[in-house]
Amino acid sequence: MNTPLPDVPEVRVVGLPQLTQGFDLVERLDLQMHLKVHGPLEPMTGERLAQLTEEISLRGRGGAGFPFGQKLRAVAKSAISRGVRPVIVVNGSEGEPACRKDTVLLNRAPHLILDGALLAAEAVGARTLVVAVTRNSTEISMRAALAERGLSDRRGQRMRARVVRTPERMVSGEASSVIRAINGGPALPPGRRVRASDSGVGGAPTLLSNAETFAQVAVAARIGARRYSNTGTGQEPGTVMLTISGAVLRPMVVEVPTGVPLRYVLQMAGAPPVPQGVLTGGYHGNWIDSAAVQDAVVSRESLSAVGGSLGAGAILPIGPETCPLGEALRVANWLAAETAGQCGPCKLGLPAAAGGLADVMNGGGPAALEALREVTQAVKGRGACKHPDGSARFFASTLSAFTDDLAAHVFYGGCGRETTGVLPLPLPGYQESEESIPSGEKVLIDWTLCQGHGLCADIIPELIRINPDGYPSVADAVVPVHLQGRAQRAVRRCPALAMRIEQTAVPTSLARPGLPVSRRRELGSGRG
Repeated sequence: MNTPLPDVPEVRVVGLPQLTQGFDLVERLDLQMHLKVHGPLEPMTGERLAQLTEEISLRGRGGAGFPFGQKLRAVAKSAISRGVRPVIVVNGSEGEPACRKDTVLLNRAPHLILDGALLAAEAVGARTLVVAVTRNSTEISMRAALAERGLSDRRGQRMRARVVRTPERMVSGEASSVIRAINGGPALPPGRRVRASDSGVGGAPTLLSNAETFAQVAVAARIGARRYSNTGTGQEPGTVMLTISGAVLRPMVVEVPTGVPLRYVLQMAGAPPVPQGVLTGGYHGNWIDSAAVQDAVVSRESLSAVGGSLGAGAILPIGPETCPLGEALRVANWLAAETAGQCGPCKLGLPAAAGGLADVMNGGGPAALEALREVTQAVKGRGACKHPDGSARFFASTLSAFTDDLAAHVFYGGCGRETTGVLPLPLPGYQESEESIPSGEKVLIDWTLCQGHGLCADIIPELIRINPDGYPSVADAVVPVHLQGRAQRAVRRCPALAMRIEQTAVPTSLARPGLPVSRRRELGSGRG
């Protein structure tokens, strides 16, 4: 039976803790406890910080694995050439149901993440910090952490910081989706390739990396490159955070040095001694078989060498009692439902691929298998974002990893095993949360009345910003349901009565079936 992972599962550590230091003392390290455990952190120049991250070969821990130092240099170069201050974004939008490592850090060690983000901000001269999160628990924790440091988004502060909520969806965690959401638009990929280091939040050069990456920066800055590199392998020093779930007795998040055998980590979580297969890197990752598990160690290089991937750090074994194609079909249907609906390969190709896998399992024979291979190949490299490519990788890996089971379904009508549902997926209806529902309303401003008081931007910064000229800039986006109340409050409190809310059409790709669109409401006068 499918059991979604809790926000904060059990946390274990192999060896000495770095990111999870202090977890044995308290459930959450507030600022005072954080400083007791980790000590103060001295600022450093941009060049020194870039050198440090290059010395430890630090790569982003969100899945793409881009070198952090290279990203830092690109943002600094763009900011200098354009003469504008860059923006720092912590991507804590963990929308994949098999991942909880960033959620654990955001909930239990929020100040370690902020340390790394503020260190990077000081190094490149940024004066704006945004933390993007997907869950109630992470939003509460990060808002509390900002308050403990006296940080807010109020004008006049040397550093303006805020938390932005994004929907709990696979596509919402992509960098371009996060930036689009921060800019006031929907949390969906824009369909065009623009480097955040050139133009991100508000059009400014933006340094965006995931929560664990900034926490790693904070650890390395405190202990130095030499001591940091004493842990892990020479090519990939330090520790990594992994989420272990699937067919295990104890789903957990574990901090482990690179180089530790993968089979040891699986044994900690109570995985089958000889798993039928292990999905590495999450639902955009790759399957490896039990023989590869015996050879692999925890590192990007080692997992890649045996056909796996580290990705976002999700490791999911399945036992011999379940049908692997049935497990893959459950994930395939979920991936198809996660489409942003913005391009054919995603909107049409992924459902077709999921349907093709179902046809194979239901006795479609060699013709169904060939059709599945064709549609999977057609999806690759043609999407407006990375979701189709990652999903196609999962399909292709499934077909190559379970050849015996595939043959049993193609030639004999099945493998004789039921699908037990060990891979975690959200419960039905999870997408009906208000954070992802467009209300069908827009905020509009009458510029003949607006006097630039700025109260609206303080009340609803997710949709309204203050331009350099002192007047508000309103995002051309539908108001999400969870922001309706604040949008109405901003309208009522406008001293110049310049704001109103009007009904607008909800794009079909954003609408949720079965959920009513709000009734027409106009607050043209601004009166309550």
